Amino acid sequence: MAKPLKPLESLALEKLSEESLPKPLDELSDAELENKKLVGRVTTYVLKYLSNKFVDNGFEWLLPVVFSKSTDPLWPDPGASIDKKVECEIYGETVKTTSSMIVHKMVACSLAYPKLFTFSPNIRIEKRERAYTGIHAYEFTQLDFEVRYASAQDIRSLVEKILSGLIEGLKKDLREELVALGRYKTLREIELPLEVYDRMELLKKHGDNWENKIISSSSKPVWITNIPREFYDFEDFKNGRWDNYDLMLPGYGEVLSGSKREWEYNKIVKKMDRDNVRKDNYQLLLKLAKEGKLKPSAGAGIGIERLVQWIVGAKHIGEVQPFPKIPGVVYEL
Repeated sequence: MAKPLKPLESLALEKLSEESLPKPLDELSDAELENKKLVGRVTTYVLKYLSNKFVDNGFEWLLPVVFSKSTDPLWPDPGASIDKKVECEIYGETVKTTSSMIVHKMVACSLAYPKLFTFSPNIRIEKRERAYTGIHAYEFTQLDFEVRYASAQDIRSLVEKILSGLIEGLKKDLREELVALGRYKTLREIELPLEVYDRMELLKKHGDNWENKIISSSSKPVWITNIPREFYDFEDFKNGRWDNYDLMLPGYGEVLSGSKREWEYNKIVKKMDRDNVRKDNYQLLLKLAKEGKLKPSAGAGIGIERLVQWIVGAKHIGEVQPFPKIPGVVYEL
């Protein structure tokens, strides 16, 4: 019988040791391999459920992009901790590995697919010390989606319904697996609507430790809004508020990041100049915005591994990856 994974009430507050980092498949014991199989069944259920729900809601399913001249700058996101970006030369051009498909989503949603989603590989070479947070990987998969003319509330409502249905379905259809993983009783069904908190208000109330305060005291996922971030997140210059949102999981932290998007050329340029973002990396996006072809939209990206990690109660995100991608650790596979 598989040994249950130990769910943590506040994983983000506990730093892991080197000995507790996930091991590659060939070094796992029989009991650990059984856990890996159970996690695989949960992951399969999650992927099938999410893809079916997005298709049923009229979304087009796009294939992901791995190399591109334009990708997410991840700056000046206060949560970013990137050690370096991966670039290479092909056909005489410098391209980057995908850090997120945000630029591709905005362009595709504006020109061809009013409602789209994709399972996108994300490469983010995190600083080595993030190996011990338990929630960071240097390679992971994100369910990226975008909706033309949608509001932030539209996206949050869609996510809430899908996430609530996912947990309800898991507890009904994968009871045996969740029991074996020690999560059937502690994984609670989600009551809607979820609480919404303003990040700036939380910062005033709790200081820089506001995130740990929220994820350690919440019993269900919560929304955080108004987060100063990258140029593509919508910012109201009149009142300084950002129309964006993160979904935080109890004990684990952010699993989704999204926003209403900027689409006006002058605003995008002004924000790029303010944040020292190189315009050369976003020539097509700027061209479309200048020509009025970039449309208002809203969307988000859901970290699949972190979502599964929370569902199964894993200490480290690498435990839910068949081939762990731990910051600072490179296995053969």
